[in-house]
Amino acid sequence: MVELRGVHKSFGSVEVLRGVDLTVTRGEVVVIIGPSGGGKSTLLRCVNLLEPVTSGRVLLESEDLTRPGADLNRVRRRIGMVFQQFNLFPHLSAIDNLTLAPRKLLKVPRAQARERALTLLKRVGLADKAGAYPRQLSGGQQQRVAIARALMMDPHVMLFDEVTSALDPELVSEVLDVMRDLASSGMTMLCVTHEMGFARELGDRLVFIDGGVITEQGRPADVLDRPTHERTRQFLHKVLR
Repeated sequence: MVELRGVHKSFGSVEVLRGVDLTVTRGEVVVIIGPSGGGKSTLLRCVNLLEPVTSGRVLLESEDLTRPGADLNRVRRRIGMVFQQFNLFPHLSAIDNLTLAPRKLLKVPRAQARERALTLLKRVGLADKAGAYPRQLSGGQQQRVAIARALMMDPHVMLFDEVTSALDPELVSEVLDVMRDLASSGMTMLCVTHEMGFARELGDRLVFIDGGVITEQGRPADVLDRPTHERTRQFLHKVLR
């Protein structure tokens, strides 16, 4: 589904990713962990080229996104992304936030887009909030709307960038429940997170990245309970104690 081949990413003289190789198969849930500044979010943003790579190749379903002339707008419709901040349009209701992109980009009729949006809002437990504006929603509710909005484009893969980090602890579980539902439905997912319980429960593979390189990866239980790399052990000793 997704393949990164020798991906490097620099910001000026600072090299953030240093030759990352990563393959994600269809339906796989890959959880990415590591220290702040290690390159996790940059790696995720390179998957759909929100951050253009300095060198290397990024492929989605065998299509090279980094080749000259690649139609990134078309390709990005197959990749849903949810950020730390909800990025909802404050002047639009929940349902209008969901229907905007399909109507403007895909020319989906308003009634059809609305029907799809109501189905997705029900899926994330917010059927009664269709007419609510972001200011009227809790952080957890806003994040669930953001997830539903990403699903409106029928993505083939979903990217989650620390989507619970801006939430109060009481609201984290409602967002993780939606992600569990997506995982159980077979959605291909790449998730940057600090939620180790989620990583252990739903991740098919856990990837530890530090200093711009993947230092360890494997089954979540193996990496979390029996890390083989000293840097991984140091990190987990701090976050799991």
